[in-house]
Amino acid sequence: MTKQLTVKDEILIKATTAKVWEVLTKPKHVRQWDELPDDYPEEDMTLGSKVVWDLPNGGQSITTIVKAEEQKELKIALNVTNWEIQPAEGDVAYVYQLEERGNDTLLKIEIGDFSLIKDGKMYYDASVEFAETSKKVIKDLAEQQ
Repeated sequence: MTKQLTVKDEILIKATTAKVWEVLTKPKHVRQWDELPDDYPEEDMTLGSKVVWDLPNGGQSITTIVKAEEQKELKIALNVTNWEIQPAEGDVAYVYQLEERGNDTLLKIEIGDFSLIKDGKMYYDASVEFAETSKKVIKDLAEQQ
């Protein structure tokens, strides 16, 4: 049995769940903590929204919002078309959970499970860094709203 490779992180944000949700779903904010294609539309990201990147090796990296429970949970499935083994949609995903803590919000981040794919450790290591960096930017943006 392969050890599960899932990044888990969290941060307390001095902002309402509504403000944190905006930072997670409005492209003008998402661009500041994650990459989006230059031609990505400006409307809010919702259930079914996709971001497609063409990769140098001819494949594509596709993220799709598979769950959007407003101000509670956002789940974004990750699929790379040339992964040797294709996990079921949502088995490898970015999950953002928001918990109200008075006037603050606890943002929990889970990214993975990369044990399901070849070279999963590489994706896991990159995601540890992504979670650490992005949570701070999300916090700053939500607290400035």
